[in-house]
Amino acid sequence: MTTEPVLVFEELAQFLASLSPRKVIAFKTSKKSQERVDYLLNKNDATGLSPEENKEMEQYMLIEHIVQLAKSKALLRLSQK
Repeated sequence: MTTEPVLVFEELAQFLASLSPRKVIAFKTSKKSQERVDYLLNKNDATGLSPEENKEMEQYMLIEHIVQLAKSKALLRLSQK
């Protein structure tokens, strides 16, 4: 039996956007989180990241991807009203 691949990021983004499109569009990470990402980016450029830091950065990137998908879906919902 073959099934279509599940686009879990797409499903999560759609769910988030359906809750409150305006809030999703307005969402920004906290100052503390942004400072951590900036630190990791700078460290990566300067000396490279440890395996733990690399994993942490991958998690930030994954969350950013989901949030961007949710924002694009929220914008689409608002434009269709």
